Amino acid sequence: MFYYLEGNVTIMGHNLAVIDIGGAGYACMTTMNTLSRLESGKKTRLYTYCNIKEDAFDIYGFHDLSEKRCFEQLISVSGVGPKAALSILSASTPENLALAIISDDESALTVAPGVGKKLAQRIILELKDKVSKETAALKSSGFAIPSGDAGMPAGKQRDAAAALGVLGYSPSEISAAMRGLDLSLLSVEEIIREVLKNSVK
Repeated sequence: MFYYLEGNVTIMGHNLAVIDIGGAGYACMTTMNTLSRLESGKKTRLYTYCNIKEDAFDIYGFHDLSEKRCFEQLISVSGVGPKAALSILSASTPENLALAIISDDESALTVAPGVGKKLAQRIILELKDKVSKETAALKSSGFAIPSGDAGMPAGKQRDAAAALGVLGYSPSEISAAMRGLDLSLLSVEEIIREVLKNSVK
């Protein structure tokens, strides 16, 4: 299916961007964060997720892959549909959402319209559990995230890796992305931002 759509933005509305490609307008449901980075009449590229059902063919578009990955992680949680995922990602950036999940900050999720406390708790529980299982599986096979600087606080690196796992990055991708960064000088949020910025699209 579509990996991305590239064309001119012709229509922008609430959680909607229409991309004109060769005279055909593709309606992409999207977040307010992605919409804030688009300009009507200007060329753009949106990374897509297609939701195909018996009676529908919905396209979801995102300005960058980190937001798309986060969307896919959210809709993997039981009870979280595309609408709720867009609402959450409209209220928070992927890196802030990931940090909220690993720190059990329910309030960062409930600020999104339509997301109550019970759903926020379920999102935190299921995504943290998913990341823990993936990390444990990699550790059992002898894989380890590089330690970087000898003075690097282990907790800071662990938290950054866990947050990136919430965004859908595998431990091997996290390991590769952290190589070359001076982790000792960066905060957890800065590590996440640098990894997202340097990730291959």
